[in-house]
Amino acid sequence: MAGVAGPFLEAANRVTAVAIITHGRALAHMRFAPEESPYRFIAMVPQNVTEMLLARELRRRGGDVEYETRFVAADQQGEFVQVTLDRKGERATLRASFVIGCDGAHSSVRHALGLHLEGGEYETPFMLADIETNEELPADEMQLCPSEHGPLAIFPMSTSRRRIVATIDQAQGDAPSLELVRELLRQRAPRGIEARSLYWSSYFKIHHRSVAQLRLGRVFLAGDAAHIHSPFGGQGMNTGLHDAWNLAWKLDLVQRGHGNASLLDSYGAERIPVIRDVIHTTDLLTKVMGTPNRFAQAMRDTIIPMVSRLSPFQHAFVQKLSELGIAYGGSPIIEGPGKRFFDDSMRGGKGIVSRYLLFVQNNELPSMAPAGKDILEPLRDVVELRPSSHPGMTLVRPDGYIAWSSQHGDSTSGLEAVRSLLQGHTNSGAAAAH
Repeated sequence: MAGVAGPFLEAANRVTAVAIITHGRALAHMRFAPEESPYRFIAMVPQNVTEMLLARELRRRGGDVEYETRFVAADQQGEFVQVTLDRKGERATLRASFVIGCDGAHSSVRHALGLHLEGGEYETPFMLADIETNEELPADEMQLCPSEHGPLAIFPMSTSRRRIVATIDQAQGDAPSLELVRELLRQRAPRGIEARSLYWSSYFKIHHRSVAQLRLGRVFLAGDAAHIHSPFGGQGMNTGLHDAWNLAWKLDLVQRGHGNASLLDSYGAERIPVIRDVIHTTDLLTKVMGTPNRFAQAMRDTIIPMVSRLSPFQHAFVQKLSELGIAYGGSPIIEGPGKRFFDDSMRGGKGIVSRYLLFVQNNELPSMAPAGKDILEPLRDVVELRPSSHPGMTLVRPDGYIAWSSQHGDSTSGLEAVRSLLQGHTNSGAAAAH
């Protein structure tokens, strides 16, 4: 939707299947091809490449990233925040409308707010390594390998480069060695894969924690600063990107005088349930994959082949892994299930103008004038009217989620419902009254 997919598609290794393999036996083989999306694959893009591409696009649009700059303190003063920074060893201050702490698991912003990551910690340490391999395993398949020794996951970054994530008994040296990686692959991975060389590796401890709230006044938290969890499932960076996608358009509407405090409150109301679900799912996957209990292993190895063949399970698996299944039903600024709106007109940056899009079926447009124009006039800076082949009326938020829809009823009552909904979290109500 932001119009930046092209460079990522060029950089990505496309994965179209996920296999669960233990002791050389395939427990499951599931296709990854979400029907809702034109991108019917997992785009394997290293995080450093993702950061490079996003920073490049930011600069192209007039922004920049200031490196060697550290957050020190923030003082909220009514309509702004006074921020103290350390820039290359020198103190600096600036005045900001809002502060968003995206500064990782040890977030200084979170500490400044007095918020804590609540939850638990995995007892066993984790290892991550990028290795050069032979081409024994298919490059378009990700492997999850449950084992009595602990779980191991293999992410193909190319035909011969793979990222290995695994639990270990204890760290050996400052970073995992090539020999350690080979030993883990011998114990847990499918037969035939060879680790030929090591690009880089590290040890890390993993928690399953999150903050109880994402906003205090004009300061927000997003990404690892707000939630950390197991890497199994590949949800970490993607969940942080969803945080930012949910928050950015709301801040923009407020900055331009069209949004109010309830719109900003909806950030936490919408994202916290999603974050908790991600933590629960990745925690369950990690424990199921690495249980040391022999009875639980036998149950897992019996049940997975049965349920993985079921269409509802396969659909749910793809929806979870892709995050296409995220919905904001129950949000204070949504009526209905709050699912994603999939339409070609939303791609390529054409749907992102920090306005809601009201899609109306073509044959209903003539009946909307002139009463419809009168109703929409106070919302002119918040809503854009677009014709659609979809039946009825659909109100789509700037982030692509459906805020309201109706398949029936006359257009005037539908427009009144749209205005009523938007008046609760924008300043359109004041304009209408005026």
